[in-house]
Amino acid sequence: MKVTINVDCTPEEARVFLGLPDVQPMQRALMSQLQDRISANLAAMDPDTLVKTWMPLGMQNLEQWQRFFWSHMMRSRGSGEEGGGES
Repeated sequence: MKVTINVDCTPEEARVFLGLPDVQPMQRALMSQLQDRISANLAAMDPDTLVKTWMPLGMQNLEQWQRFFWSHMMRSRGSGEEGGGES
């Protein structure tokens, strides 16, 4: 014997009937926090912020590296002066 029962009710009515807890307030709070975190992370992804994060001193840092390499190149050539020519 096969018996089929169809119950027409809303999810809320089924939850109350089965005695399940109402998690909608917690879900709304968590979704709000998630949305805030995603928005904050997206704001940190703008190009200006990324460049400032990757290069904390900006162009000054790049200039320091250039001076460092230039001074080492000049020392390796045997010249102690930046503008000195070969002898």
